[in-house]
Amino acid sequence: MREAGVNGIKIAYREEGDPGAPTLVLLHGRTADHNDWNGITQHFAARYHVLAPDLRGHGASERPGEYPVPGMAEDVAALLGRLGVERAVLVGHSLGAMVAYLVAMNHPGLVERLVLEDPVPPRPLEGRPPIEEDGSTAFDWRMVHDTERQFLQPDPAWLAGLATITAPTLVLSGGPLSPFRADEMAELIPGAQLVTIDVGHLIHVSAREAFKRAVDDFLGT
Repeated sequence: MREAGVNGIKIAYREEGDPGAPTLVLLHGRTADHNDWNGITQHFAARYHVLAPDLRGHGASERPGEYPVPGMAEDVAALLGRLGVERAVLVGHSLGAMVAYLVAMNHPGLVERLVLEDPVPPRPLEGRPPIEEDGSTAFDWRMVHDTERQFLQPDPAWLAGLATITAPTLVLSGGPLSPFRADEMAELIPGAQLVTIDVGHLIHVSAREAFKRAVDDFLGT
């Protein structure tokens, strides 16, 4: 594990693969950390310089007490800048996918290709159960509450911004078992490809081989 100071906070990240290879960034979902990509990281490290950061408020990264999702996106962009990365493939799951598409909107020149695994949509979510804290300490509970508010009432600019994404994009849907409508996301991003793997929200966990095949096919490897 390594760490870097970006945007006034410490971001921890895992690094694997040849630093001279093209960069691929793995962005985990809410309450997870870089370990969520175990097995996936090694797969892509055979061909890419893989970075798997802990988003702010998660894992070994700092817990600043403020968790705007656009701020998380700026953390990722700043980390890449700090490491001298000019272009990268972004692969994000759930909250990490939301972070990834905000990076693609706001820093189009930085994103070579974009993979959104069952992304949180930028539409107001309905029917969400209240958050109940259970004593977990691997993440900041304030982050959970702050991001949930943004899921329920996202900035309308995020929805409009999907149409401005220029990076080739793959959207992976977990199908009917997922809480999110990833197919609608694919319709809103110009030229996006949609692949459905009917296992629910945790595609890279529940169908790891299918996930890797879909991403490899999209990346042309």
